[in-house]
Amino acid sequence: MNPQVVSSYDATYVALSFLLAFIGSFVALTAARRIVGPEGRINHFDLMAATLALGGIGVWTMHFIGMAALKMDLRVGYSMTETIISLVVVCLATGFGLTYVARDPSNKTRLLTAGASLGLGVAVMHYLGMYGMRFGGYINWSFLLVAASLVIAVVAATAALWLAFNTKPLALRLLAAVVMAVAVCAMHYTGMAAADFVCTTLDRQALPRGFGVINSTDLPEVVMVMSIGIALVLSIDLLTQKLLGSAKQRAR
Repeated sequence: MNPQVVSSYDATYVALSFLLAFIGSFVALTAARRIVGPEGRINHFDLMAATLALGGIGVWTMHFIGMAALKMDLRVGYSMTETIISLVVVCLATGFGLTYVARDPSNKTRLLTAGASLGLGVAVMHYLGMYGMRFGGYINWSFLLVAASLVIAVVAATAALWLAFNTKPLALRLLAAVVMAVAVCAMHYTGMAAADFVCTTLDRQALPRGFGVINSTDLPEVVMVMSIGIALVLSIDLLTQKLLGSAKQRAR
């Protein structure tokens, strides 16, 4: 039996993963500056919008669409338990990082601390998502590339937090979102390059089984449904803010 797994990437899904990272980053960078109001109060609507945009769409959705881009001559499944937990982890890390910096954007210690926390949260999300893979074999890891992906995650997160609070013009926010999207994708695909898949089963097309395990061919649909749900929450958030803003103007 040949243990080697032949793999390739679907260019369409790779491009889609970058687009989602860009959209999530842009929305988050726009909302992040409004997290702390003039009186020092946390705007929970903007915090939720920035957290879901960056953590939910820019990182989590990008990751699993990137995983769907991976094509192997081996049937793969994904455990929904690790998949959902990874979403919670990255959103918690994103929310903490954004709030911690927003209280004092000029404080470099806060920026570095939050960047490290957010970056490690992104990395945990990535490897937890990969831990949730189910297939007839195992993964050999290149720990040098794993370390490189951790560095990329922390640097990217720190850069994203700095850009979030230091980019006012629309053109600069668009540029910042592109930079962040490139960094998120670089972290993801570096982490993927660190994984060498080894097959130990005779029937490579056997469907992985277990509690909450879905077929890899169903993954894009599941992720897109989750993404639509996140997008709806963001839309409701933006609509609510607009209505509240209009009500305040009429009150004056």
